[in-house]
Amino acid sequence: MSSHTFVLNGERVTVEVADDVRLLWVLRDLLGVTGPKYGCGLNVCKACTSHINGKAFNPCSVPVSAIDADDEITTIEGLPGTVGKDLHPMQEAWLEQDVAQCGYCQPGQIMSAVALVHKVRAEGRAITDADLDQIRNICRCGTYSRIRTAIKSGAANM
Repeated sequence: MSSHTFVLNGERVTVEVADDVRLLWVLRDLLGVTGPKYGCGLNVCKACTSHINGKAFNPCSVPVSAIDADDEITTIEGLPGTVGKDLHPMQEAWLEQDVAQCGYCQPGQIMSAVALVHKVRAEGRAITDADLDQIRNICRCGTYSRIRTAIKSGAANM
């Protein structure tokens, strides 16, 4: 077992765990952060999408040993804290557009959407349908049209 330290949702945390344990299990099983969902464990379904240093990533495919002490991990639980509100504008858009059915993929969908909006804005442009096509999160309920509408609405309020 090794000691691993990083910033999680604004707080520095340290865990004792083997180096090869995937970050998703550290978050869920050791730290009790259950927003990132287990879907595939192979970086395919994107149900676990979170942010590392502001960029989308999938903790199911990252061993905890790859996380540095200064890395900032943000999960859906910490997303509102990034804007200092009870809900992030993207979460508000999800509610306004009544996106969720089962809700399992929604944390990952929202985290992917926020990262995409930040990326597009850093490029100095507005989000396009082609950008939305880049989001590869799987939704078994098939609410993709509402997801796309919510992303555009949330982007307008970010």
